Parts: sequence; C-alpha cells; structure tokens
Amino acid sequence: MTTPPDPHLALVRPVVPATPEGCEDCLRLGTPWVHLRLCLTCGHVGCCDSSPLQHARGHAASAAHPIVRSFEPGEDWRWCFVHEALA
Repeated sequence: MTTPPDPHLALVRPVVPATPEGCEDCLRLGTPWVHLRLCLTCGHVGCCDSSPLQHARGHAASAAHPIVRSFEPGEDWRWCFVHEALA
C-alpha cells in the first residue's frame, strides 16, 4: 500500500531563506531558538516546535503556508503542519 503525496506540496516554491542567520521572529525579539525550519512557500525562517515560541508553526498557521523543511545542516526532510506528517 502506498500513501498518496501530500496535497499541500502544490504550495512548494523555489525559495530563498529570508534570514539565513536564524529565526526571523526570534532575531527581531531577541529570543532563543532550538532548531530552524524553512517555509517552502515564501522562504520564512522560523524556529521549531521545541523552541520556546514555535515561530515556524505560527507562520504556517497565519500565512497558510503548511510545508516546511528542516533548515539544519545535514537534514533533508519536509513537514506538513496541516497533516502533522512528513511530506
């Protein structure tokens, strides 16, 4: 049995990280983050769910951009916040 591809993958675009140095919102607020996620619709760099403010999840909800990829060196995976699953 195969799983059909996530329909939100249609929102994935070629993106350039808006703030390659870290979480856009944490940098503005002066708050820490744990790991980074890159929005694959607009290039927003946000912090992960293990980070205190979970900016990647907040961006996904407010901008309706559900697919992110890890922005950590050596990691190559995508996540859909709508389906709470790898995409």
